[in-house]
Amino acid sequence: MMTRMNLTAVLALMASVAIFETASGQQPAQTATPNFGGAVFGWRGATAFDLVPGGPQAVSDDPAHPHIGNRDRKPGQESSFWWGNLDNPNLTDFAKAGLKKTIDEIRSGKAVYNREARCWPTGVPTFDVNQGFMYFVQTPKLVLIVWHGDHVVRHIYMNVPHSQNPAPSWYGESVGHYEGDTLVVDTIGQNTQTFVDNYRTPHSEKLHVVERFRMINGGKNLMADIFVEDPATFKQPVHETHSWRRTAQDGFDEQSCAESGPGNFAFSTDPKRVEPIPTAIKADF
Repeated sequence: MMTRMNLTAVLALMASVAIFETASGQQPAQTATPNFGGAVFGWRGATAFDLVPGGPQAVSDDPAHPHIGNRDRKPGQESSFWWGNLDNPNLTDFAKAGLKKTIDEIRSGKAVYNREARCWPTGVPTFDVNQGFMYFVQTPKLVLIVWHGDHVVRHIYMNVPHSQNPAPSWYGESVGHYEGDTLVVDTIGQNTQTFVDNYRTPHSEKLHVVERFRMINGGKNLMADIFVEDPATFKQPVHETHSWRRTAQDGFDEQSCAESGPGNFAFSTDPKRVEPIPTAIKADF
């Protein structure tokens, strides 16, 4: 489940949890578990998953068209969009067709930015490779994973089973529990309007994602083992990883994407070359 929440409210929730701990004079149950977040630091990572060698593979770069990000390019080198390798034997025909559609758009000159760059919800696990900072708010019954970029808040309901038939939604239904130093998040019930990576690999409503978050390097880094299963997309489930570095912050910076418009992106003056940003079809009030 995902909502857009004013990040000041998230800070207030963090503060209320801290006040409860101090006033009670004892640690509530969740403080016996690893502390993944706070108001003064977040996690920042890259925009690609790392493949785990030796098993069925998720999508990677086409060897002839490697992805070059803005931060990775060398002097005189241009950045490029995500061009998936269609020769991956673990991909179904459904997955290859979706990837080919994106490749054809790139060939035609369309600017195929990451989805969050055009203000669209990204779903899980693509949420993990959103650009910018990610924060955790941990309570005994609920863990929030917050992405600062557009007030996106994932809700992880702790120590409960999944609903019998969750209605499909942008971020699905996530339940979680701790296993020692690891936060395990199990997500189902996502709609089919998102992708499983920045290559825009499609998925069905049977998509099942398990993320296992843990801190490494003395808390300097956050690591996730991510398991993705969808028989419509992958012939065999895939295992990939992602890491973030701990980054000190003075607090959340609130960014509203669709309302202000992502005007800092190239081709923004040519709407035919970019994906449109989400637009409400009726007023909220």
